[in-house]
Amino acid sequence: MKHVLITVCLLSIASFAFSQTIKKVKVTEVEEYIKNSDHPIVLNCWATWCAPCIEEIPYFMEAIKKYGEQKVELLLVSCDFASSYPNKIIDLIKKKHFEATFFWLNETNADYFCPKIDPKWDGTLPSTLYVDPKTGYRKFFGRPMTDRQIDLEVGRLVGLKK
Repeated sequence: MKHVLITVCLLSIASFAFSQTIKKVKVTEVEEYIKNSDHPIVLNCWATWCAPCIEEIPYFMEAIKKYGEQKVELLLVSCDFASSYPNKIIDLIKKKHFEATFFWLNETNADYFCPKIDPKWDGTLPSTLYVDPKTGYRKFFGRPMTDRQIDLEVGRLVGLKK
């Protein structure tokens, strides 16, 4: 009985620790995170119910690894409904083995939060912002991207491709 209790406690702690990796944020916190970054960021807005989103995330992970020496960070910002936070999001992240910094955008007014990510964003998912606060580089895509497009844009972000 003692071993069962210890196992349950350890599993609970592990589950709790993992759920803490998806930070609940307001859009102003995302803005501050970018502003205070000392490295390039690929910010991808996605949702668990968005098939094109799920399809392109591995391409981002691959490009980030390719340009690892440039310290590029993949920031996946979930735009899922509140009912999906955190369990449904965690389940998908685990199932797909996604690796990134994870935020859940705790906002409901797209007219407010979309332009704060980028003035051209109309709320379409997936959408991606390539940004480097140190160099001033900033490029936004309000559509799904192919593996080649992602690789090219990450290369541009870090200044290795034109």
